[in-house]
Amino acid sequence: MIAVLRLGHRVGRDVRITTHICLAARALGAEKVFLSGEKDESVIKSIEGVVKRWGGRFEVEYRKDWRAVMKGWKGKTVHLTMYGEPLNDKLGILRKEKDLLVIVGAEKVPSEVYRNANFNISVSGQPHSEVAALAVFLDRLFEGKELEKRFSGAKLRIVPQAHGKLIEER
Repeated sequence: MIAVLRLGHRVGRDVRITTHICLAARALGAEKVFLSGEKDESVIKSIEGVVKRWGGRFEVEYRKDWRAVMKGWKGKTVHLTMYGEPLNDKLGILRKEKDLLVIVGAEKVPSEVYRNANFNISVSGQPHSEVAALAVFLDRLFEGKELEKRFSGAKLRIVPQAHGKLIEER
């Protein structure tokens, strides 16, 4: 299982980015997002609506105590940070892991996340968006195969084409 832990969500400030974290996680192969920080039912309901219409198995769960999520995780933890080891250097090891908890921050990430994560991984040694970091990480982890994924139970599906928009309703 690949899950994402979104640290430090702030209502009114991070709604759009946190929603995009959830959308990217779902579309690119993760199965769950744990939201920590301020509880925000609007994000949870929005993503539940996406899953209902666009299908697949994906869950968003609010967990006030992110430390308990990290401590209780049975697999390895991967903190995405621009200060970590290069992603390309660790992909071989990470692909062998069955369960990964991918941690992305909102506000300043506490130092104990760096200390307690099994891996501190840098997607780039440059400032970047946590959404972009998550998307690149998942794409590299799954070697692009997630782009061909079909979502079971979908009521809506985009029909690929060179021009225009075609959405199939089921």
